[in-house]
Amino acid sequence: MQKEKVKEFNYVICLNNTDYSASLEVGKIYRAIPDKNAEKHGYLRIVDESGEDYAYSSDRFSSIKLPQMVQEALFSTYTE
Repeated sequence: MQKEKVKEFNYVICLNNTDYSASLEVGKIYRAIPDKNAEKHGYLRIVDESGEDYAYSSDRFSSIKLPQMVQEALFSTYTE
């Protein structure tokens, strides 16, 4: 049986949730959705605590590289 290829997402960690404490948690890992238009204006599109994606200032986050095993575990939470 062949293992399904996991789509690679971009992940970030929240560094600052000022004014967005209901939507973002400092220290939590979030999935970032590629959005060239948002990036041109200094924003990242993030799937936040509501489960929806919104644009937040990119200086609130730091990009992180996750091991494949962790990505697979997170991927399964987004596809169920």
